[in-house]
Amino acid sequence: MDKQLDLAVIGECLIELSSLSRLEDADVFHKSYGGDSVISALVASKLGTETALITKLGNDGFGRYIYDKLQIDRIDTSHIDFVQELNGVYIASRTPGGKNEFYYYKRKSAATKLSDDDISEDLITSFKCLYTTGVTQSLSLSARNAVKKGFKIAKENDVITAYDPNYTSCFMFSNESKEFLDEIIPYTNIIFMSMKNDVPHLFESLSYEHIARKLSDYGVETIVIKSRIDGGYYTFYNGEMRFCEFFNKLPVLDLTASGDAFNGAFLHSVIAGYSPFEASKFASVAAGLQTTRMGAVEALPDRDEIAEYL
Repeated sequence: MDKQLDLAVIGECLIELSSLSRLEDADVFHKSYGGDSVISALVASKLGTETALITKLGNDGFGRYIYDKLQIDRIDTSHIDFVQELNGVYIASRTPGGKNEFYYYKRKSAATKLSDDDISEDLITSFKCLYTTGVTQSLSLSARNAVKKGFKIAKENDVITAYDPNYTSCFMFSNESKEFLDEIIPYTNIIFMSMKNDVPHLFESLSYEHIARKLSDYGVETIVIKSRIDGGYYTFYNGEMRFCEFFNKLPVLDLTASGDAFNGAFLHSVIAGYSPFEASKFASVAAGLQTTRMGAVEALPDRDEIAEYL
């Protein structure tokens, strides 16, 4: 089948209610939307990659709002179904120079109803790349099965697969996250990993080379490890490792979703034909610019802004 779109993302959409005050002091909250996979999809779309989201939305007061916003942001919504469950919500406090607070309310949310019935060979093979995260797998057993089915079909049909474990301690467990990785890694071409959040829960060794070797032995072709300690990204590809520093030319205001922005910009670059090393440089600027403004969706950079600093 001819490729119709560039990127398919399996993930959840969450309502974001945010304040610039501490939660205990906040009287007014700003409504937006987000979710790790969604932010990556939005970045790729904003940069010119034709992107679709595969998810479920709830028939509550927020469902139509999310759906309409996705369309405005040029996300293909033809693979989104509405169900009777509520949409998940996260509440965020972002105080400039302070520590962010995040609380998630998404048990039995609409996205937990994702299942392998939502995945077909015709669907997956109509894209050049398929992306998801461990957060999607953690939603429910049926969502986990949907991810595995999608990646298996993609791998069998030469569709690029990309994955981020995105271990999140407030609603994931280490042993569960290891199972997610073991299940998906045989079908994964590109993997993104945080040295701080993912590696300690997934590997016994903290050596970049050991991690890269182990993942390569499973057939992963491109490995990007993000390290706050070293201040940059280690990219492993075709037996070679290169380091790319974090973008640091502007003051940092908010780290929210910068990793997700990196992933979306990286996938945009790879789909456009750039090497993984070139993609890391491009994505590092995108992620860096994301940190210079407050918010998740509101802070997304565009192509012209990124080009200014390349």
